[in-house]
Amino acid sequence: MTITDLIPALKGHGRRRAVDEVERLREREQQLETALGAAGDEVALLRWDLTVAHEQLVETQELVVTQLANLDDLRAENDQLAEENTALKTRFGAQLAAEANAHRITVPRGVRPIDGPEDQATEPIDVRPLWDALDIRPVTDPGRIA
Repeated sequence: MTITDLIPALKGHGRRRAVDEVERLREREQQLETALGAAGDEVALLRWDLTVAHEQLVETQELVVTQLANLDDLRAENDQLAEENTALKTRFGAQLAAEANAHRITVPRGVRPIDGPEDQATEPIDVRPLWDALDIRPVTDPGRIA
């Protein structure tokens, strides 16, 4: 920054103004070239990021294909085992039932001890309407007492 930039009256007229404009345009050009270089660097970084992203996408797609193949194999194996299980149950079902009946565990019916006063047996709760429980009728005529 020069003294002529600080004091506008010292700037010239006519031809001097053109020189100032050329200088300003050169500075602007330099700024734009710097910005263009920075943008080029940014574009290079973005291209690198894009390349890395494409590599990761390919790896992920390969992993998904592998997992889908494993899933198909496991489903086929599961279906085969289910069929074998059904066949074995059909073949040995009677034998398994006989063994279960032979080794069953029987438990006698439980009886609740009521030795203490806090452990008294309860009786069913009467859930009839109050007038049925007390053998009374509701008042149908408010002026008449039954």
